[in-house]
Amino acid sequence: MSTPTRLLLVNGPNLNLLGTREPEVYGDATLADVEALVERTAAEASYEVRSVQSNHEGVLIDAIHAGRDDCAGIVINPGALTHTSIALRDALLAARLPVVEVHLSNVHRREPFRHHSYVSDIAEAVVVGAGVDGYAFAVQQLVRVLG
Repeated sequence: MSTPTRLLLVNGPNLNLLGTREPEVYGDATLADVEALVERTAAEASYEVRSVQSNHEGVLIDAIHAGRDDCAGIVINPGALTHTSIALRDALLAARLPVVEVHLSNVHRREPFRHHSYVSDIAEAVVVGAGVDGYAFAVQQLVRVLG
């Protein structure tokens, strides 16, 4: 079996609204801009990307499960599921792939309920507050982990 050369990009609830939802917090880049940046950054390291965004937890879990078969690692912005979803955490653990968590805003400067993540302690790295560039940093870190 050959080593996978694909990364899985997972974006959770409301990230489909990037560019229009609270631009003062999340910026004006769209989800398409994010996906293009991730694809360019991954291509520099000879990886391709499969992207999934959903407002439905089960769709994200199914995508993570599917990634076990043909992905080398996962970059994930779980959105609000960061703070609530044990099921998403369990899916990431079951995938047995390295994970880098990313958030556009600095969640630690926001409401207290955003300070806890069910993903951070199982992630290889966490990138917060770097805006869209954080996705590129996340891919670069994941590539380093993958060696």
